[in-house]
Order: sequence, then C-alpha cells, then structure tokens
Amino acid sequence: MAKLRKGRAYRRLERPYTRRSRYRQKDYVGASPVSKVVRYHMGNVIKQFEVALYLVSKEAIQIRHNAIESARQTGNRELEAVLGKNGYRMLIRMYPHHILRENPLASGAGADRMSTGMARSFGKPIGIAAQVKVGKILIEVNVDKAQEQTGRIALERASKKLPCACRIERLDTKPAK
Repeated sequence: MAKLRKGRAYRRLERPYTRRSRYRQKDYVGASPVSKVVRYHMGNVIKQFEVALYLVSKEAIQIRHNAIESARQTGNRELEAVLGKNGYRMLIRMYPHHILRENPLASGAGADRMSTGMARSFGKPIGIAAQVKVGKILIEVNVDKAQEQTGRIALERASKKLPCACRIERLDTKPAK
C-alpha cells in the first residue's frame, strides 16, 4: 500500500473541479474514496444542554478525513471518560467532500518504460478532504454549565489533531434557573 504524503501537501484550498460526463471514459474522477469519519453525532443527541462550545477555524485550509476522524476520537474519548455516554453531545460540523488526487510518477530502474509521465495528469483519487474557510465551526460540544471545563479540554485536545489554528467560542443555549 502506498504511503500517505504529509498533510501540508494538501493544505491549500484548491478549486473543487471534478468533471462528470455522460460518457464514463471522459470522467476525470471515476470514483470517490470512502470517508474514514465513522460518526458525526455522539453522546446524547436528544437532551438540551446549557452551554454550547464551538471549535472555530482561524484560517482557510483543507482538512483530510483521517485528521477529522483523529480529532473526533480524541475529543469523544475525553468527554465519554469524564461525563459518561449521556452527559454531553458532540457534533462534527465539517464534511469531507473534496477529492484529493495525485499523479504518482515511478522512479528507479526501468521507470521510463512503465511511467506515463504527465500525459492526462489529472491524477488518481487518493483521499478526501473538507474545505474550511475562516470562521467555520469545525466541532460543536454541548454540556451542562458545571462540565464546561471538561468540554473545553476535549475541544483543546481535538484541535491538536487538526492542521490549523483554532479558537474555542462559548454560547449559552438555555437561561440559568
């Protein structure tokens, strides 16, 4: 299996162009890779919580699906360990639509006989990414007022897995009684 390139190779926002044609031979991208993100809604999705915490992007960037899944696992693990399965709600608010492509060139002995070079170099799909603009909400965590610090810790840990600078914003969803 081919090794993954570093995340910085796909950071810049690219024009999301994928040609779809009536004729399959003229399609640039024949198929899209499967997303590694397992779940987008975690915890108690029914209950209304008092505080909403948001992880917001400070820069425009592409975030690969394996980074999104890694951030989800880290944040969810922290919340579930401290608050249990029903003491929070966590939502992933970005979806990886953009198909990442690569034109791998062979190197080494005999590469000149099997390589196609740059002819029709649109590239083969190697993964998918979410295109994020400045101010976009990446992850939302809802908790009660007493557990706000736990929610902040979970979002802080999740932000370490993402390739962009993030900030945490707070919003009261229910007035205090």
